[in-house]
Amino acid sequence: MLLPNPLTRPPAWLRPVFPGSEWRGAPAGPSGRPRLYLTFDDGPIPEETPWVLEQLAAYQAQATFFCVGDNLVRHPEIARAALAAGHRLGNHTQHHRSAWATARPAYLAGVAECQQQLAPLLAADALRHGACLPPLFRPPYGRLTWPVLRELRPHYRVVMWSLLTRDYDPDLAPARALRLALQATRPGDIVVLHDSRKASRSLRYLLPRLLAYYSELGYEFAAL
Repeated sequence: MLLPNPLTRPPAWLRPVFPGSEWRGAPAGPSGRPRLYLTFDDGPIPEETPWVLEQLAAYQAQATFFCVGDNLVRHPEIARAALAAGHRLGNHTQHHRSAWATARPAYLAGVAECQQQLAPLLAADALRHGACLPPLFRPPYGRLTWPVLRELRPHYRVVMWSLLTRDYDPDLAPARALRLALQATRPGDIVVLHDSRKASRSLRYLLPRLLAYYSELGYEFAAL
């Protein structure tokens, strides 16, 4: 990841390193209620994503799913279900490869391939809602290079995060991950979770508790 211990908040000096990337959202919505932006990386998969959609629906929460193209090929019906429920889909590359370990042409080809998988889903959603929103991109592992960012920025909203729950870490107890997340979260945070098998144990502990806790405090959960 970008940091040795990326559980809480990226340091302020990191944001200018990737100019034009988004690290936080608006802290409140039109109603004045504080907002959080829940994001889910690495799906869609049948073992986790439908469960996530059920949890979000219970709180009328909207979220953003950064999808791996390989999973979109296998499970387009789950992506369609997420769109039908009012969530947004973003690009997480075709094969979930690191920009630090992949040649730039191959990496950009993976981004383009994933967007080809997303395009018909997003077009159908735009027809349904009468809106065409700019495409979203999040780099796997949060790893980017400047040349890659320069290529992507004119075409995508490049979304990073302000809180990483580290739900994928088997060495971090779910209860401790929750305590640390609750201590660090602020209005406007872009929160990263993972709808993946690797993250399942912590995801299924964290998500319902985050939704319940912040709903009780009057927060709303918005898509990016």
